Formats: sequence, structure tokens, C-alpha cells
Amino acid sequence: MLVGVGEASFISLAAPFIDDSAPVSQKTAWLAMFYMCIPTGIAVGYVYGGFVGSQFNWRYAFWGEALLMLPFAVFGFAFEPLQLKDSEASKLHDNILVGADSMSVDELKKTSKSVNIHNMLNQFSQFAEDMKALLVDKVYAVNIFAGYIAYNFVIGAYSYWGPKAGYNIYHMENADMMFGGITIVCGILGTLSGGFILDRLSASIYKAFILLSGATCLGAIFCFLAFCLRSLYGFIVFFALGEFFVFATQAPVNYVSLHCVKPSLRPLSMAISTVSIHIFGDVPSSPLIGVLQDNINNWRASALILTSILFLAAGIWFIGVSLHSDDASNDRSESQVCTVTVDNGTPLLYGNGDESSYEA
Repeated sequence: MLVGVGEASFISLAAPFIDDSAPVSQKTAWLAMFYMCIPTGIAVGYVYGGFVGSQFNWRYAFWGEALLMLPFAVFGFAFEPLQLKDSEASKLHDNILVGADSMSVDELKKTSKSVNIHNMLNQFSQFAEDMKALLVDKVYAVNIFAGYIAYNFVIGAYSYWGPKAGYNIYHMENADMMFGGITIVCGILGTLSGGFILDRLSASIYKAFILLSGATCLGAIFCFLAFCLRSLYGFIVFFALGEFFVFATQAPVNYVSLHCVKPSLRPLSMAISTVSIHIFGDVPSSPLIGVLQDNINNWRASALILTSILFLAAGIWFIGVSLHSDDASNDRSESQVCTVTVDNGTPLLYGNGDESSYEA
């Protein structure tokens, strides 16, 4: 649970930060480099866990993981808070104009405290408004609540049941190593290719939906054919091609999530995306496929039924092509203003005799 809390916080801030920092012509490529690490990490976990578990003990795999993550946890704790474009923190920082003689330290503390209380009281209503904005956004709903959930339903079940299905269907030795190796290579190449291709096409939400639909459809075809084949080597080739196209969606789907909402909503957009794909996607998929397999007792049929859901995801994302999809990433929301009157007769800003106010 604690790992999930950390993941949600990290994902919610990392993607908007990358989107702010990347050159305009390389935004999707930078996102691809970031999201490439997710399938690669899962795949390395297969290989690492299988090796350490067989050579030593499965507990050593978790101890090793904890030690490897410790420096990153310390870095995350000590790193300065990020100032994202159009964030509330950056608004507050940019709008505080205080002259050296205008306010005492005590006055400044009182003012800051009153502003903080005011902001806290507005948090619940603001959150409700932001959630409503996401839920009624057709582009976001199609991208995340339909397409991405269906996609992750398949990927989650692949991750959990893939090695076992491979062992039972093709009698693979070291199925964990085999699936891990395929996912490492295809996860890296596919994710990077999706990002670079969208950038070369001059990234837009419309083109991202085209790429999402096309890549997912091709991935579904190759993965479906892979499980139809009797040959192990044929399966490896077709499944590798399928994973390449399936992972090409990682950068485009997150590009849409970032650019279909105004900048101040991007962290919430990524947070709701992460929560949704887990609660409705990869978390229930594994037990549901397990129940299906218990009833039909046929791993090939179970794998084909699961893979067919990728066609549904491709169709949903194709619907996004027809939606009106302006890029909202350059919009600026109106700042909420809290005026604090200062009656000491001294201008808040040197050289400015105009009436001053404190904006929050």
C-alpha cells in the first residue's frame, strides 16, 4: 500500500514536470523515455526474481529491492518541491510582492497563516470542481476511463499469468526469463518508438489517438496470432512483435492525458489515471482470468479471450479520433485572488505608489 502511495505521488508530478521541461518538438519522446522504465522494470523484475529465487531464497529478492530503492527514497525526501506550470504554489510564489519596510515579520506570518487557512477551506470545493472537469471531459474519459483501462486489463493479466500460460501451452523452461527478456527488449523499443513517431508527426491529441488505435490494433493481431500458433519459436516472434506495438502506446496515451486538460489539472489528471487503471484494470484482471481458466481449463483459450480485449481498447481509442480535441496545455486558469489591505501607508513595492494588494 505504501509503495502505491509513493507511485501515485511520483507519477502525478513526474509526467507534468517532464512535459514542462521538454522541448516542444520532443515532449512525447521525453515522456517515452520515462514510461519506458515501467515495462522494463517489470521485465527486469521477472528475470531478477526468478534468478534470485532459484539461486538463494525469494526473501532475498525483496531485501535486495528495498536496498536498491533506498537512495531514491532519500533523494525524493530531500529534493526541493517541484514548481509546475500554472500550479497553485507557483502562483503564490510569483504573486507575493513584499517591500522591506512594508510589513514586519509578524505581519507577514499572520498574513501567510490567513492565506493558508483560506486555501485549506477552498480545497474541498476546488477538488470537486476539478474532478467534475475531468469527468465531463470527453477526450479524457475516452482515453483513460475506457481505452486505457481496457488496455491495462490485458497488460496486468499478461504480467501475472503470462509465464504460467507460456509454460502450460508451449512447455517453456524458464518461462519467467523468456517473458522477461521479450518484455525488456520490446518494452524499450516499443515505448521509445511510439514517442519518437508521435513527435515526428508533430504531436497532437488527434494524431495521438490515431497512433493509439493503430498500434493497439496491430499489437492485438500479432499477440492473438501468437497464441494461435503451435510452434514455440513462432509464438516468440509474433508475441514479440505484438508487445512492440502494444508498448508503443505508452507515450501517446499519457500525452493525451496531459494535453487535454489545463496545466493546473495535469497532476490530478495523472493521479486519477493511475488510480483508475489499477482499480478497474490490472488489479481485477488477474483474478478474473484465473476464474475463467478454472472454468474452461484451457490456457490457450483463456489467453485468446484476454487478448481480444485489446481490439476493444483499439476501437475505443479510435472513437477519440472523431472527438473535438483542442490542446489545453497552454491555457491559463484565472488565479483566485485574496486581497489583504495594509494600512501602514507604505507601498508594498518600492517605487510604486499605486494601491497594492496581496494576491494568493
